Amino acid sequence: MAIRQLSETLINQIAAGEVIERPASAAKELIENALDAGATRIEIATSGGGKSLLRVSDNGSGMDASDLELAIRRHCTSKISETLDDIRTLGFRGEALPSIGSVARLSISSRRRDSAGGSEISVSGGKITHIRPSAANPGTIVEVRDLFFATPARLKFLKTEKAEAAAITEIVKRMAIAFPAVRFVLSGTDRTTLELPATGDDHLARMAQILGKDFRDNAIEIDAEREDITLTGFTGVPTFNRGNSAHQYAFVNGRPVQDKLILSAIRGAYAETIPSGRYPIAVLSLRLDPALVDVNVHPAKSDVRFRDPQLVRGLIIGAIREALARDGSRAATTGADGMLRAFRPGFQPNAYRPQPPQQPWSAETSPSRPFAMPVGAGFAERPQASFDGLAMPTARAEAAQPSNWTPPAPAANTDAPPQFVLGAARAQIHENYIVAQTETGLVIVDQHAAHERLVFEAMRKALHSKRLASQVLLIPEIVDLPEEDCDRLMQFAAEFSELGLAIERFGPGAIAVRETPAMLGEVDAPGLIRQLADEIAEWDTASGLSAKLEYVAATMACHGSVRSGRRLRPEEMNALLRQMEVTPGSGQCNHGRPTYIELKLSDIERLFGRS
Repeated sequence: MAIRQLSETLINQIAAGEVIERPASAAKELIENALDAGATRIEIATSGGGKSLLRVSDNGSGMDASDLELAIRRHCTSKISETLDDIRTLGFRGEALPSIGSVARLSISSRRRDSAGGSEISVSGGKITHIRPSAANPGTIVEVRDLFFATPARLKFLKTEKAEAAAITEIVKRMAIAFPAVRFVLSGTDRTTLELPATGDDHLARMAQILGKDFRDNAIEIDAEREDITLTGFTGVPTFNRGNSAHQYAFVNGRPVQDKLILSAIRGAYAETIPSGRYPIAVLSLRLDPALVDVNVHPAKSDVRFRDPQLVRGLIIGAIREALARDGSRAATTGADGMLRAFRPGFQPNAYRPQPPQQPWSAETSPSRPFAMPVGAGFAERPQASFDGLAMPTARAEAAQPSNWTPPAPAANTDAPPQFVLGAARAQIHENYIVAQTETGLVIVDQHAAHERLVFEAMRKALHSKRLASQVLLIPEIVDLPEEDCDRLMQFAAEFSELGLAIERFGPGAIAVRETPAMLGEVDAPGLIRQLADEIAEWDTASGLSAKLEYVAATMACHGSVRSGRRLRPEEMNALLRQMEVTPGSGQCNHGRPTYIELKLSDIERLFGRS
């Protein structure tokens, strides 16, 4: 078969398959062109999910007739000249408009600000019409109708109109976050209007428009630099998370990207603070020399390649973890809202009506056990061991503490308003939750989750300084396991030893546990070993050893924390609160669940219809 040159129209249609995958792809390219033209107002209108109509209007610099004639031809652009090492614009390939014109009905009307009139050009299925005068406003209007009419096979791969409209909305949101000084309006017959007024230099205000006002109250600012790479943005506290990664936005030199390296770094930074299946909310912006990043990886320009990917990954993980250690311990504000809804579903303050007086409380009418025990009262059952900060939850606590460990002094119980951030303990309910009074309300603490975090942080701190203290078992625990699990565990025997866990091979299908970390006290050694074996089997081999050891420490901390159902003395509860206040990340346990929920006095008053 003879080789022949493909027609220009067919070449453009082939290129369109890479550049324009769906209506959202076309919207992205047209919005990028508008932003590169310096627009401060961009309006997008759609119909039929963008398949029937996609119109993008801007007040940018505009084009004259000669520009229009070149704009619809492949590889014609004003954004680069002879090199790809200094790309500072969103677009640069010169493929978007000719690709769209080859598979749809495209019309462009534009006018420069210094021109008396505008011009218009049309392309339908690759066929170009002559340029004609147009009474256009300054700026550009690009209208795309009947997308993929020239390549009907592509229509079969599109989703429903609702899904395609949602994809366009997501594109607009990402662009809006990257350019807060630009006003965006998205409207059409297939959607409700989305209007995003410009917020100038207030990036957090724009993020609140997209991610909701709760993000402003639960965001932590990121500002870090390493080797001329700058990272800025905001990330949510760990307890403010979502069920998917759709609320993670990344930008490289102002370009919205969906880069796997960046998303992986975000996931790694939150590894021990967010539960499995939940995702943090983050908006991160990287600034670096354009020569250090390749944006020409794919025609869609959503992927990038960094010259030093490990430097970028390390910067992101380090900056987020530093921010979380600094300000990530606070509980999400949404926790109180959820509590209010749980207490009074459908509560309407104006609907409050006085109720008939109830029978007075008496010993005969009271429940068999009171809801809460006052702090000043004694307990009928004494705990088996005292809790002093990170003391062990067993009778062997004192003997097993590290030599340099000093328990925090318990706070005194007074009737005066507590001055501490987490307040003073007032009660323990259901042998699991500590109720503390603060100056502005109350705090409810999950004692197991909180202690689990404290133990983990202590283990992690000791891990980077010296070997953790261990306690020798009088009789080694023998744990039967499949041979492959034993092999995996023994690969990390030396690292486990640094954490105070000494194991040996005991035949082909068993592990002998000879020492356990002292700070864990009584521990279910077989359960711990089996869980570690399961987790090692699922580890990503690309992750660093230090990350793996911290994961082991988190697992051990869970096994060694004070359990739910254990009664605590007043001084134990207050010692736990004081230790939480000085421990990084104490707002959530190792699995990402909140360790406490704060309820303001104003929230309590709302419950009773007082405000």
